[in-house]
Amino acid sequence: MTRPGARPDWLAYVQIARPDHWIKNAFMLLGLLVAAFYRPGAVSWNKMGTFALAFAVTCVVASSNYVLNELRDGPTDRRHPEKRFRPVPSGRVQPTLAYALWLALGALGLSLALWVNQWFAAAAGWLWLMGVAYNVPPLRTKEWPYLDVLTESVNNPIRLLLGWFAVIDDAIPPVSLAISYWMAGAFFMATKRFAEYRNIADPVVAGDYRNSFKYYNAENLLVSMLFYATTCALFAGIFIVRYHVELILFTPLAAGLFAYYLKLGFQPHSPTQKPEHLYREKGFVAYVGVCTLVFVVLMLTSIPVMYDWFNVQPAGAAPLWRLGPPHADPHFRN
Repeated sequence: MTRPGARPDWLAYVQIARPDHWIKNAFMLLGLLVAAFYRPGAVSWNKMGTFALAFAVTCVVASSNYVLNELRDGPTDRRHPEKRFRPVPSGRVQPTLAYALWLALGALGLSLALWVNQWFAAAAGWLWLMGVAYNVPPLRTKEWPYLDVLTESVNNPIRLLLGWFAVIDDAIPPVSLAISYWMAGAFFMATKRFAEYRNIADPVVAGDYRNSFKYYNAENLLVSMLFYATTCALFAGIFIVRYHVELILFTPLAAGLFAYYLKLGFQPHSPTQKPEHLYREKGFVAYVGVCTLVFVVLMLTSIPVMYDWFNVQPAGAAPLWRLGPPHADPHFRN
């Protein structure tokens, strides 16, 4: 609650909406890229206005979830050595106004989502409902070990759908890619939990702050991270073999990205505890930039000989350019 006689701190209401976390919605770009790969005509300058609206809608819906998260976490955040200074636990926010802000942002976001298309609106509604499931009893999945990671990271494939549905409304992206994206997010989220647990450095204090930490420890978090990374790789392999074998050349970089992130997770006061601030890690940002560039180039490139090497049939999506002579198989379409 706010302090008696205190004037409203409007900046605090902006802070609990976490506009600095909107950078996470860049995960929508994979959906846009895959849509461009499958239907080059679906992504054009004329569609950029729609995509900009879709991105703004996703930010509004995400902010609604962030407001709810701040409110529901307020009591336990008071026990955290750093989070106790946040607007809610420090008493700078009136809960009634904050709940009204949560509902208003949710209503605004879902209403605007209908201007994009019905499937985009459905995905936006799913994103909002996951925020409720994650934060509100009796589910409040963030209190359950492993389920907390899985239900938070499912926002990754939802954002993939949001990017895809912003430009394509009559098909869905490959399920194998969506599952791989989910498991990648789970790896990053588990690394965040691992870093938080190590930073608190006291199992009793950690369990008092978050119920799932009563069950977690450094060992089982590391084991879960291995599971998520392996599952991500398996489903990514299905996607690569089924749709675009050229991405095999990207796998060393992808493995390096996971290794780099894990290394950051072991650092004292690890930056993985606040992923929205990872832009301060210049080396990591540069590496992500290289990975993104290589991924995009490979998605838009055809190397026919690789289909012979791995004995698979091309999916048929037209590349931007090709390397080497045309494929001899009549099913290969340029």
